[in-house]
Amino acid sequence: MKKKSSAAASGTAKSRKTGIVARKSAPHRALTTSTPQLPAASDAKATIRRLRAELAQAKAQIEALQAIAETDFLLDILNRRGFERELNRSIAYIKRYHATAALIVLDVDRLKPVNDAFGHAAGDEVLKAIVKTVSSQVRASDVVGRLGGDELAVLLWNLSETDAKAKAASLEEAIDGLTFVFRGNNVSAGASAGVAILGPHAQASRALEEADSAMYVRKAQRRHESES
Repeated sequence: MKKKSSAAASGTAKSRKTGIVARKSAPHRALTTSTPQLPAASDAKATIRRLRAELAQAKAQIEALQAIAETDFLLDILNRRGFERELNRSIAYIKRYHATAALIVLDVDRLKPVNDAFGHAAGDEVLKAIVKTVSSQVRASDVVGRLGGDELAVLLWNLSETDAKAKAASLEEAIDGLTFVFRGNNVSAGASAGVAILGPHAQASRALEEADSAMYVRKAQRRHESES
């Protein structure tokens, strides 16, 4: 019986020693656990290049959509939204750098009778010819837009009030010289122009109102001249 007790005691001692060894070796196994691998530098550069390309593509798509939203497709010039954006940006530039510019609003005369007599396709032809004429009379830095219907606008840089009114008169004269033939009928075009000067205190809405009011005064004057 004493021998068995000694054997049991010996086994217990061994198992305790084994347990102690196991507990001591556990931290060693934890230290040898593998850590996640970081992406290689070449993979990170490739990802950055891909993201930059996607960003550039997204910007190009946004610019294309903006151009579509601000273009008059019949006349291939800015529509009212696009022209007002350019006008506001130009006024901000004028205020910052003390530059000058002029705004001319043109209203096409006798377009409704052309549409009524010969159809809207004829009226479109008149508008296209007028825009082509106006564009040929201004510089590449100037801006031409359609405010709506038969009303156009021109933004001209670095013009005094005298020069701006002279330019408005020359645009009227050039448009008055246009002639068209519809169904064997000779038709002439015309336009009345109003001017507003853009200075350091200019506001887009006020400038458009001022040029528009001057245009209506000029239209009444031209009508009176044609009747007398």
